[in-house]
Amino acid sequence: MGCYRGGSISAEPRINDRIRVPEVRLVGPSGEQVGIVPLAKALELAQEYDLDLVEVAANARPPVCKLMDYGKFKYESAMKAREARKNQAHTVIKEMKLRPKIDPHDYDTKKGHVVRFLKQGDKVKITIMFRGREQSRPELGYRLLQRLAEDVQDLGFVESNPKQDGRNMIMVLGPHKKKTEAMAEARQAQEARKAEAKAHPGRSQNPADTENAEAPAEASAEA
Repeated sequence: MGCYRGGSISAEPRINDRIRVPEVRLVGPSGEQVGIVPLAKALELAQEYDLDLVEVAANARPPVCKLMDYGKFKYESAMKAREARKNQAHTVIKEMKLRPKIDPHDYDTKKGHVVRFLKQGDKVKITIMFRGREQSRPELGYRLLQRLAEDVQDLGFVESNPKQDGRNMIMVLGPHKKKTEAMAEARQAQEARKAEAKAHPGRSQNPADTENAEAPAEASAEA
């Protein structure tokens, strides 16, 4: 198949008899530099090694081709891509809703959720909901948001300053810790707990660990 001038361009490299150039810069199966050889010679070597001739740098002059098992290469590349997607960290924005006159106990509970979200490497959208006459006292919401930001400053920072949005006031907190770091630490902690349980099968699990492990990720909460 020859080269197309226009139209869609295939992402697949040209292999074997699809390569249409007089000569190529050949790389051997182990990465060794063979040098510039006629295309016919490169195809002959591919047959001798029972491998494919794969064009890996089409824009080079002459193009660079490598001897490889192209089917195995595609399979391994697909597996690496799948693993990368599996381990990819997606930024999640959690939401926590508070009232401007929240009582101390509820505040501590809400703050605990915010702390957990930030430790997990997630952003948190804090929403202060005003009702009735509370709308005439926006400073109450502003002070509450400032207080919360100060209480969790070791874990997060104010990514979006408080701003009024209709009856609500919104602030976004960002974690100091990256999502990938949080995921890695969580995996290490889980492996450590498994190792501890295996080493001491009769020892009961820490209730706090059980609670943290079973607690669902709360997407939003309303006072």
